[in-house]
Amino acid sequence: MSEEEERDFEEQLRELLSEDAYTIRPSPVPYPQIRRQGVVERRRRVAVAGAVLVTLAAVPVGAFAVGGGGTGTADTATTTPTASTSAKPTPTPSPTPSGPAGPATAGQLRDGITLAQAADGLDKCLAWDRDRVTHGGIASTDLGKADEYRIILALNSTGDSNSPGDGMFVVAVKEKPKETRLICNIKDGEASGLNTSVGNGRQQDSPPVLADINGNKLYQQSFMDKGNWKLPFSWGFIGTVDPSVAKVTVSYGGVGTEAVLDHGWFVASGTLTEQVTRNPHIKGYDQGGKLIYDSDEDTTYQQVQ
Repeated sequence: MSEEEERDFEEQLRELLSEDAYTIRPSPVPYPQIRRQGVVERRRRVAVAGAVLVTLAAVPVGAFAVGGGGTGTADTATTTPTASTSAKPTPTPSPTPSGPAGPATAGQLRDGITLAQAADGLDKCLAWDRDRVTHGGIASTDLGKADEYRIILALNSTGDSNSPGDGMFVVAVKEKPKETRLICNIKDGEASGLNTSVGNGRQQDSPPVLADINGNKLYQQSFMDKGNWKLPFSWGFIGTVDPSVAKVTVSYGGVGTEAVLDHGWFVASGTLTEQVTRNPHIKGYDQGGKLIYDSDEDTTYQQVQ
């Protein structure tokens, strides 16, 4: 090969190598486009971070603690309230309305009568007595106000020939300024009768258990209907006891019951289902269970009706 041919071959070879090198070389990096994409990406990340901060700021101030998730534990979230949280005021108990005190046991309110109903009946009887005195009726000893009393018995009353119409009896007592006991009868929502006594009726020689002298109003129907009482009917029996008495039992119509001892009074009640001719049988016991009173042996107690 001549020298001239060699030069031509080298030039062709260099030209071919130059074309192949361009073919395998990567294209130049489009720097302006990459820069624009980088700027956009940074702005997007900043926007996302800002949104997160806004979301956190919207949550009420407080620390949300997430449990560590250890073995056997559950992840929980708790919120710690801030000092600026307004505390709900503690409700103030409503004042107790004025009125008579209730009995020692719920059983002394019989026949579904509520304390509110008994107190309302007592109010009506006291108002009836005041009105009677105002209009020239027989003056009673000042009976005072209802809230001075304690209701010891309330039960249905059965009408009879002497006093027609069923109703409700309320028995209330007070200690000051004078010991007073009243038996009030309410019919059709109005006071229809009132029996009162002042003092507890006890004397130095009184037995340990002393039946109320007018208590028969609560366990008898009219003598006009003797032998023909309306049955069944609710009955009650009251009286006083001295401090030595720890228990009182009352039997009436063949059914016995233990009386309630309520601040120096005994209170018994039940339902009579048969016609009777004898008054309730009373027994009193001391702390040791010894019988210290039996109405069958009391010559001052009326045994037969």
